[in-house]
Amino acid sequence: MPSHSSPAPAGVQVREKLLLWSLAAINFTHIVDFMIMMPLGPELTRLFAISDAQFGLLVSAYSLAAGASGMLASTVIDRFERKRALLFLYAGFTLATLCCGLAPGYATLMGARVAAGVFGGVLGALVQTIVGDAIPFERRGQAMGVVMSAFSLSTVAGVPLSLWLASKGGWHVPFLAIAAASVGIGLMAARSVPVLSQHLGQSVRRSAWQGLMQVFSEPNHWRAFALSCLMMAGSFTIIPYITIYTTANVGLKADQVPLIYLAGGVATLFTARLWGWLSDRWGKVATFRLVSALAVLPMLALTQLPPVSLWVVLIVTTAFFVFVSGRMVPGMALLTAAPQASMRGAFMSANGALQSITMGVSAWIGGLLISRSPQGLVQGYEHCGWLAAFTTVLLLWWVGQVRLHASQSAPSGRNEPRT
Repeated sequence: MPSHSSPAPAGVQVREKLLLWSLAAINFTHIVDFMIMMPLGPELTRLFAISDAQFGLLVSAYSLAAGASGMLASTVIDRFERKRALLFLYAGFTLATLCCGLAPGYATLMGARVAAGVFGGVLGALVQTIVGDAIPFERRGQAMGVVMSAFSLSTVAGVPLSLWLASKGGWHVPFLAIAAASVGIGLMAARSVPVLSQHLGQSVRRSAWQGLMQVFSEPNHWRAFALSCLMMAGSFTIIPYITIYTTANVGLKADQVPLIYLAGGVATLFTARLWGWLSDRWGKVATFRLVSALAVLPMLALTQLPPVSLWVVLIVTTAFFVFVSGRMVPGMALLTAAPQASMRGAFMSANGALQSITMGVSAWIGGLLISRSPQGLVQGYEHCGWLAAFTTVLLLWWVGQVRLHASQSAPSGRNEPRT
């Protein structure tokens, strides 16, 4: 049965929009900070005289630090008021990014990247936690669509602009620009993010270890974690190898590759809002199942694509990004309702850590499934597609196993069944 979200009063709508765009801006800066490292690889390996493996460690240092800090943060994050925690973490991220821009060599850049991951990894989870605390469940799908559109915007504008800045002033400049923008965004967040302390009154003071055990001792949390990890696994067996497959097997030229991400980013910038609207109108579980089912076709098509024209490639890859990233909108809205409100920060921090680990493991598995022929063609990529399709089909059933606590954060939780 379709469900209809009730509109908020005009004043509430304005405050919610300011909050969500502030959170989206925070998401944008730390996503660009993570993504910009990969295209800077050729310049950094040349300037620092490092190997590809050393550069790979430089890239993975961020994710590994984010995973570790997310797990540690889950033990204490619910002891702090949300706004204060957000501003503290964002200030740390801004300083770490500034240090990246000022780093004179490989070792110092590595240290700065670890620091950026420590703060940036927790930021993403805390942003989602604040959406769960501040936005009623009946409007949370649209809210998550706004916040998660930051990923699309970073692909369309953030990375190309950063690369342009790097071409004009060197690899330092993008990080300095992100740090400068973060100062302004932090000031905006200080004005637009409300004080959120209700969870403090709902929780019993426990030790860090007891708090972590409480998060991981709840069976429903594990069902939600499994949902989250399956979403990541279905994406990151494929995504890291799109460029090498389309250039080696499909026939794309190196200068055509950015068009894949530009087209996908522009499309998802609009469809993320659409999936959010549908989630609130028709139900988050139903929308998740619809978008996930639609994602199977481009998963299989992309990983078995023969040599075709650029337009065919763009249609397939854009459909892949629209549906694979689109399921994250209702998926993350559901995850914010899986824990009790008093444990939401700890749960989302642990979830972010598990997502980071799953992304790394999935990319590693994807690498094991593919190989190169003597002619240099990628072989076995179709296995990545079938694995992603299998996890997606499993998700269609598994999403119904997660029990929701929507009524704890929303005046009306009528638009979603409590499973």
